[in-house]
Amino acid sequence: MKSRSHEQSLSDSRELDRSYDPLTGNPPSKCNKKTIKQRLLKLLPCCRSGSSTSSNQRSIADDGELSTVCYRPEGLDRLVQRTNFSKKELQVLYRGFKNECPSGVVNEETFKSIYSQFFPQGDSSMYAHFLFDAFDTHNNGSVTFEDFVRSLSIILRGSTTDKLNWAFNMYDLNKDGCISREEMTDIMHSIYDMMGKFTYPNMEDSAPNDHVDNFFQKMDKNNDGVVTVEEFLDTCQKDENIMQSMHMFDNVI
Repeated sequence: MKSRSHEQSLSDSRELDRSYDPLTGNPPSKCNKKTIKQRLLKLLPCCRSGSSTSSNQRSIADDGELSTVCYRPEGLDRLVQRTNFSKKELQVLYRGFKNECPSGVVNEETFKSIYSQFFPQGDSSMYAHFLFDAFDTHNNGSVTFEDFVRSLSIILRGSTTDKLNWAFNMYDLNKDGCISREEMTDIMHSIYDMMGKFTYPNMEDSAPNDHVDNFFQKMDKNNDGVVTVEEFLDTCQKDENIMQSMHMFDNVI
């Protein structure tokens, strides 16, 4: 006999699949926020929306898919408690996630493939690798729906300190608690590779290394060759431009 908690988990998984219109309500006040939302949901990591199939047909398809899906997310109420999303927002995210990842998880190659569609002019594979690692909190080579929404919750709804800590963790590639010049050089080169050579204005070949020099000049307070999380937080919190960028994705969902 199945336990009550197991039955509740199955019930919550079905609740995630219930069909409804995610676009009800007033449109965003600025059109660029709508564009950001659409791109972000597709970008992080695999949430495409839109289909010619009716809601009823989608619901029937989802019921069938649930019987073959390899991974079930944890209870909906539990995810509400662990993130800054409401039940309805989690349902929207789950439906989009499952559209691209029917098995319930996304691997790195799929993640890279989806991410590359938004940077056709460059090579986004290395940056996507770093981003995937930041989402893969269990270091097992896959990102579950829980991994996805927890990180997304920090990026979109977290406090400034939470967002900065998340960014620091991404830049700290070997997870030793500090950002080395080599790590930041790899990050910068991955960003410039992703942007491509045909940008305006044209970038000098030395631009990534120049950016790394500026980063360490600003962040490395004691000149020991690495940036600690304390140095990173202190510098960022005193930089007006960085603080403004922390709120770029506020209220896009």
